[in-house]
Amino acid sequence: MPSQFFGLQIAGSGLRASNAALNTTANNISNAQTKGYSRQVVSQEANNALRTFTTYGCAGAGVDTIAIERVRDQFYNVKYWDNNCKYGEYQSKAYYCKTIEDYFNDNGSTGFKSVFDKMSQALQSVVSNASSDHSKQTFISSAKALTDYFNTMYGNLQELQKDVNLEIQQNVDQINSIAEKIATLSKQINVIELSGAKANELRDQREKLVDDLSEIVDVDVTEYDITDPNKPDRKTGGTRYIVQIAGGQPLVDANDYNTLSYTARSTSEKVNQTDVDGLYEIHWSNGNEFNLTNAAMKGKLKGLVELRDGNNGTNFEGKVKSVTDGDTKVTIEVTANDLKDMKTCTLSDTGGHINIANTIYDYTSWVYNNDGTYTFTLKASPDTGLPTAQAAGKEAKTSESIKYQGIPYYMAQMNTWIRGFSEKVNNIFTGGVNAYDGKGCILFTGNKATGGQYTEADLDAAKDNGLYELTAGNFTINEELLNDAGLLGTRSWISNDEFQGVEECGQIKEMIELLTSKEKYQFRNGSASQMLEMILSDVALNASNANTFEKTYEGLENTIENQRSSISGVDKDEEAVSLVKYQNSFTLASKMIQTLTEIYDRLILETGV
Repeated sequence: MPSQFFGLQIAGSGLRASNAALNTTANNISNAQTKGYSRQVVSQEANNALRTFTTYGCAGAGVDTIAIERVRDQFYNVKYWDNNCKYGEYQSKAYYCKTIEDYFNDNGSTGFKSVFDKMSQALQSVVSNASSDHSKQTFISSAKALTDYFNTMYGNLQELQKDVNLEIQQNVDQINSIAEKIATLSKQINVIELSGAKANELRDQREKLVDDLSEIVDVDVTEYDITDPNKPDRKTGGTRYIVQIAGGQPLVDANDYNTLSYTARSTSEKVNQTDVDGLYEIHWSNGNEFNLTNAAMKGKLKGLVELRDGNNGTNFEGKVKSVTDGDTKVTIEVTANDLKDMKTCTLSDTGGHINIANTIYDYTSWVYNNDGTYTFTLKASPDTGLPTAQAAGKEAKTSESIKYQGIPYYMAQMNTWIRGFSEKVNNIFTGGVNAYDGKGCILFTGNKATGGQYTEADLDAAKDNGLYELTAGNFTINEELLNDAGLLGTRSWISNDEFQGVEECGQIKEMIELLTSKEKYQFRNGSASQMLEMILSDVALNASNANTFEKTYEGLENTIENQRSSISGVDKDEEAVSLVKYQNSFTLASKMIQTLTEIYDRLILETGV
């Protein structure tokens, strides 16, 4: 039979349960605007009934508050993380594609079309006043404006590549910071929960960090209960929290975490000819390489890497044709048309890495043999040595193919146009007669890194690497013509020792035809003047796609977040109802205690019990 004070004990349990519920409600209301906070609820159950050995059997023993738990649905967490990484990827692409588009847009005075039209007008002026060096000088100045345009664009894109590279570094630092915080929180959570309590706020903080991480890179989260090794069915209360990124690479495992490090490529480790020095390669803290071209990787980091390194799949690939044991020379045969034409080749000219039969070697230089083969000069190292004759017939490549039109792609497009256009223009003027009755000079050339300018012989398309040396960065006008416009070959030869008169301007007329005729010069099925349209169509399409996907995933993110908030978020109206409900419960429990107190007073004081 229960004690005479059993009712007081029951009422006291109700009072304590109502008080816990009121405190939890107050905590929810206070954190209604806290980002990442999950609504908490009090879990209650009836106490074990007391056997009374009477006709009615058992007596209820009140209520027991088991735990204060978060309301969280892991399904919506996973959906949010998966969508957030895609949103982060296209958000970064949309921003930088818009920047590239702004660079190429013609502002009406210094853009490509404006400069190109002025050069065309200057040519007409030469025809009308062929004997005047001033008209020729005006044309040369307009051609110089064209080279300046490409120099500026080259510098702008290289600076943009540096900005993207810096953002990659910042994202790597953020990944490391988040990994450390998640591991620290996991340790704190286990310390608390091993005692039987629930670390709700710490769990919210940890999942908020995973939310932030998912924007940078794709995440996969798994949590296991830690069991007693002697009794596998017995849970200890602790958990093992594992976070994997970039297609399953471990970042955090319980209290342990890995970090990423970045090392700048040297001048001799460039991937593309136009890459700036110091682009970062990413590695794990244990020395393993973090594959930036991993097809499974998503998130902002993937978007930035594709923008920085995207070459539209035009990496160097071929098969080893011949190699001699102990020799540093390796001949590689290629099949891609862009590698057989030095106008479109983008291979680094300062050295780099080449993968031959799944072994990485360093090369210091290369030469194109004009027969579909390249000869690479390798540098022996203690780790890899040199390839043997067994490498013949094996695959060789310098980098992974990134099938996205990133900054290297647009720079390569400019280089291709410049090389092809310069070849045609120079052939016209060197095939003409100058004002001194001699052979005309080349108009376009490039500044050498070692000083001076490339000569006509250097830019011979049939000679080794030929026009490859010419880029948008070193593109310039022949200094001889800047000093003396009379050296420009404006008129035509009749025979080996005869030529047209000063007013004939046969070469100038051919030049005018070159600017507008696809038969004379063709760039991507368009004329020379349509170069900007071709490149702008690429960048505009990429920008449009990025904007479309960004808005799509942003809308999905809002939808998923609303679904997640409908479960785990704090609804003030709902909490207000709960507040009244628990207040009434508290009041009734208090009245029950007051009633029982009066009963005990009467029982003890007036009956003498």
